[in-house]
Amino acid sequence: MPIIELIAIIAVLQYLMFGYLVGAQRRVSGLKAPQMTGHDGFERMYRVQSNTMECLVAFLPLLLLAANNASVFLVIPLGVCYLVGRTLFWRAYTTDPATRGLGFMLTLFPILGLAVLAAIGTILSAF
Repeated sequence: MPIIELIAIIAVLQYLMFGYLVGAQRRVSGLKAPQMTGHDGFERMYRVQSNTMECLVAFLPLLLLAANNASVFLVIPLGVCYLVGRTLFWRAYTTDPATRGLGFMLTLFPILGLAVLAAIGTILSAF
């Protein structure tokens, strides 16, 4: 399962990169901590990072559970789709938030797919 582990590592690194970009936007905007509003670019990047963190809470355990209990040939594409979805979400949200839907769906559907695979695999392995 090294590919699954690599997907998990890339997901965490992607999140950390978004955190770095939040800091970069804070510097560009001149917003001083703890101020969180007042600059559109900062607020958008902060929302990307926050939304990514919210998704990671579900994605990472489901990725590992699905990989442990289902075919990796089903899990790997879902993991890659999640990573692509997060990237598209970031690009769309920082340029025009109204266009973030595709990136969000390419994040949400893999998480739901992993939940189904993890549940089915866990139930089947219990019997």
